[in-house]
Amino acid sequence: QEEQEGACLVITAIPGVPAADLSGADLLKAWPSMGQQLGAVHSLSVDQCPFERRLSRMFGRAVDVVSRNAVNPDFLPDEDKSTPQLDLLARVERELPVRLDQERTDMVVCHGDPCMPNFMLDPKTLQCTGLIDLGRLGTADRYADLALMIANAEENWAAPDEAERAFAVLFNVLGIEAPDRERLAFYLRLDPLTWG
Repeated sequence: QEEQEGACLVITAIPGVPAADLSGADLLKAWPSMGQQLGAVHSLSVDQCPFERRLSRMFGRAVDVVSRNAVNPDFLPDEDKSTPQLDLLARVERELPVRLDQERTDMVVCHGDPCMPNFMLDPKTLQCTGLIDLGRLGTADRYADLALMIANAEENWAAPDEAERAFAVLFNVLGIEAPDRERLAFYLRLDPLTWG
């Protein structure tokens, strides 16, 4: 809704349990409906969304976080924890021109933090009942959401083949025939630099 101070998003209570509470086997059963739920968010009108998280803005946030030396090391993958923050930022910056072009052609309304605790599921049917924690919702490249969803589910899978099956199911549900793994990796490198 629009307020004098700006726009705010109001949601109702969403029943269910967080996807983070599921075993890998149950998460795999719930995965198609979770993909459909995220796809429903992505299908909302970009023109009607008053919130934006475009790559240029998120990179600006990363520049600010890094300039304050405020990157939370807990959000970084193990292989990046000893890398200087400015080097992490430079690695992201090198890819910006390509990723900005991709964003222009694949802009959607993104959830912004589609991690497993934010997907609510009916514990009996394992169908997704909705998404919570919409504080980072806004227009962005859909791959920003997909990267976080895939990466955050990693700890739930009991075996690598479950992760690969989930990957294939997600992109099939969303109708994306040729998933771009490098693009996913880019957003996983950017995201930890934007919190702080």
